Amino acid sequence: MALNRREFTQRSAVAGLALTGAVGVLATAPEALAGDDHDGDHGQDDGPGRGPGRDRLGYGPLVADPDGLLALPEGFTYRVITRTGVTRLESGEFTPAKHDGTAAFAGPRGTTYLVNNHEIKGDRAKAEFPVPLAEGLVYDPKAAGGCTVVEVHRDGTVAEWVGIAGTSTNCAGGRTDWGTWLTCEENSDLAGKNGMTKDHGYVFEVDPRDRRANLDPKPLKFFGRYDHEAVVIDPKRGHAYLTEDASGPNGLLFRWVPPQGFEHGRGRLRGLADDAGVLQAARCIDSAGRFVDDLSRATRIGTVYGVDWVDVPDRDARTTPVRKQFTDDQVTRGRKLEGMWWADGGTYVVSSYAREESPGEDHDGQVWFYDPKRRTLTLKVLFGVNPAPEQDGAYDSPDNITVSPYGGLVIAEDGEGVQHLVGATDSGRTYPIARNDLNDSEFAGVVFSPDGDTLYASIQNPGIMVAITGPWRRQPRR
Repeated sequence: MALNRREFTQRSAVAGLALTGAVGVLATAPEALAGDDHDGDHGQDDGPGRGPGRDRLGYGPLVADPDGLLALPEGFTYRVITRTGVTRLESGEFTPAKHDGTAAFAGPRGTTYLVNNHEIKGDRAKAEFPVPLAEGLVYDPKAAGGCTVVEVHRDGTVAEWVGIAGTSTNCAGGRTDWGTWLTCEENSDLAGKNGMTKDHGYVFEVDPRDRRANLDPKPLKFFGRYDHEAVVIDPKRGHAYLTEDASGPNGLLFRWVPPQGFEHGRGRLRGLADDAGVLQAARCIDSAGRFVDDLSRATRIGTVYGVDWVDVPDRDARTTPVRKQFTDDQVTRGRKLEGMWWADGGTYVVSSYAREESPGEDHDGQVWFYDPKRRTLTLKVLFGVNPAPEQDGAYDSPDNITVSPYGGLVIAEDGEGVQHLVGATDSGRTYPIARNDLNDSEFAGVVFSPDGDTLYASIQNPGIMVAITGPWRRQPRR
């Protein structure tokens, strides 16, 4: 049912007063970096990691790494978990290249399972370190991408094996409440193109705890075929929300509504028909009831749009890409719709930047929050254009994100120049967590361990996963 102007105005007014888990503006100016916070405790209760100095923003300035890999605040350390061409899988092959989206799962006896995407595109014959073609786990033997499962034991030992192989350009994805990882192909080559023998552009499910469940990989075609980025599942309603990283025209935000009576659980998605449920694209309206053609139109933190959902005509898109099945007055587009994370009763959604390809204002990143109860999309974070990305001290181009157990967000940069892991408080003050001292490759796969003690992240090229530990503490809300 479409929102009318009166209904949307009422809902957006409520949303404006109660922004669940609110995150405000992310300044890109150097003065937005870590410093002392004199705002006091703001009524927060003591929690894990809290103690003397808990009211300070962030963890202090970054200290250059003598090994030239990762700059961290004083008191923090890192450990390399996997490294392309160096560490090896259980089967003997080297860890694959191009680490990307990652999820963490609790295993037995303090073990942590990490499902790690490898964003390798094209014919595997051209890839130096493709995901190995493990028996029974291959979708397309000509594709180089896939996922590995990294098992980190309490004593520090690490094992790694293939979760799925023969997929293409596995970028981000999403963790499910039933303990699996949905890995997304950000490439929609049809069979016969670029050496592929099967169609691509799908979502696949990987179970880190049950290797048998991953045998004979099946694309979840009901989520649509396009350049997927990320996905989250609404644990209450069962809806899936998905982002598309595309341009010419810009990509879309999707919702998948499951068949009536369907209940999520381990292995149940694989049992659905290819056309199960309904795939829909977002159509936004502003508080005056006017259609919004692109998310770049929003220039103020706190902007709230109402959201309608429009059915996708042909979700498998064999002749016309899904985003081109709509005219520009039917759906709302966004440039580089990237990472997502479910928290606070809704989903955070990233748009990495906007330039001449977008009809609105240039920016270097937005983070939106979709509230499914109110059907509103609220702009929480806005990066202004970074005038000097090659200089340390400014942030741009958010990509993967996670919600921190210590408050606010942790954001992985995928921009130009210096790359950071960035923390943002609930009110939007920012602070650095890490800097890539090795090269200018993006950060990816940012996620906390189930116990909150360790932050895992990767430098995509050459492909290095690290575990960061230190004196984490609750961040001030303001």
